[in-house]
Amino acid sequence: VQLQASGGGLVQAGGSLRLSCAASGRAFRPYIMGWFRQAPGKERDFVAAISWSGGSPYYAMSVKGRFTIPRDNAKNTVYLQMNSLKSEDTAVYYCAAGNRPFSVYSRTEGYDYWGQGTQVTVSS
Repeated sequence: VQLQASGGGLVQAGGSLRLSCAASGRAFRPYIMGWFRQAPGKERDFVAAISWSGGSPYYAMSVKGRFTIPRDNAKNTVYLQMNSLKSEDTAVYYCAAGNRPFSVYSRTEGYDYWGQGTQVTVSS
């Protein structure tokens, strides 16, 4: 399984960006897909996650109400729609896929595959 993240860039505070994570690989059917982010000198933090088969998404408190995580199963793609961006959202964003049920969706250990990361820079 390979994950390809794209869509990062430079945006002004208050603006929007949409990240994409396209998955490839035979019989791709993860249990959960997630987005994490890592700012310089900091740990990789959970942003959002969604079950591949349906159900309510999960969001970090810092992005709830501003970010959404839609998915397109037919395209094997998950997105991160980011609105009302703030300077503190600046980070490298990583998408991830997990195959194991009951794993903790908000922790990196709950995922089995990772994309290469895409830089998001929000200028104030």
